[in-house]
Amino acid sequence: MSSKPASEHEERARLTVDERDLGPQMAPVVAGRRQSLEGFEADYTDIVDYIIRCTHKIWEDKAVGLIYTHYAHNTPVHLSDAEFYGRDQVVENTVRTLAAFPDLRLFGDEVIWSGNDRDGFHSSHRVTWSGHNLGHSIYGPPTGRRVQRREIAHCVVRRGRIVEEWIVHDETALIRQLGLDEVELARTLARMEAELGWQSPGDLVGEVPRLPGQGHPPVQLDGDPRDPDALPGLLYGLVWNARMLNYLAEYYAPNAVVWVPGNRRLEGHGDLTAYVLGLLAAFPDGAMSVDHVAWIGSEAQGYKVAARWTFQGTHGGPGPYGPPTGRRVRVLGISHFEVRGGRIEREYMVWDEFALLKQVYRPG
Repeated sequence: MSSKPASEHEERARLTVDERDLGPQMAPVVAGRRQSLEGFEADYTDIVDYIIRCTHKIWEDKAVGLIYTHYAHNTPVHLSDAEFYGRDQVVENTVRTLAAFPDLRLFGDEVIWSGNDRDGFHSSHRVTWSGHNLGHSIYGPPTGRRVQRREIAHCVVRRGRIVEEWIVHDETALIRQLGLDEVELARTLARMEAELGWQSPGDLVGEVPRLPGQGHPPVQLDGDPRDPDALPGLLYGLVWNARMLNYLAEYYAPNAVVWVPGNRRLEGHGDLTAYVLGLLAAFPDGAMSVDHVAWIGSEAQGYKVAARWTFQGTHGGPGPYGPPTGRRVRVLGISHFEVRGGRIEREYMVWDEFALLKQVYRPG
């Protein structure tokens, strides 16, 4: 089991998003600190409060300039299809999004965190993103349609400033709700990006790290799935990389619910097995790597686990993305798991399927 001290377990179980009113009205500020926050502004009470309320201030109150005080000047921001550097680019992208969706609301669903104010915090913030397309977006003129999608942002925070961020969102769900065809749009944008000389994330993929030399991925791994630190590595190593799909029944509860891109809901082992098989058939050399794990909770109460991961592979087989193109792909994803007794009862698997489509259909 995890070697983290009991005191940190207790604090992380106590400071959860579930204790807050995350509806349209923000919860009132609680006087005093509930956690040591050296270098943070005085009105924040703990790391969950910081993440929830600075998001609300910037996006819903539209105090966009607070990005200058809440991000470091050289913050890198990672997406599946783009890399940004510095807070000026964060400001530009925020303004562009708000211009397209001026009534945007971000409803906080969960913050899973780890760390402290000495070494820095990691926070994985899942939101439901909702608004009407009332202005021009990167996809064209306003449609007036209401859209809703899931998004997760993993931030590294030191002394009150975000120093690195990874963002994943369900772009396919948004595009479909705008009334657009994601395949045709992906073809158009992929061709435009290629003509502009933009590099595809798939072009940066070297050897897919699944097969060690002439060997094979291990079909058994040490680790206890009841340990929240170990569970994501076991799941991705055995199920996704070694193709031991029999472990799905061991790691997921029989009635587990899994949300995947396109706002699709999978229920039970059958749906989940079919989903994994479909992706692995389309990307026969596909491999998952775990980049970061954080969790809150306890064995008695259950755990909430955030795993940031990267999927790489070659589009070499039939599947949901059309005939094989031979294109290499790389996508960033984050999963939030609700775990009890070593079995996953619910998962929110968020990744940008549209970014993958652009890589698959990139010309030549």
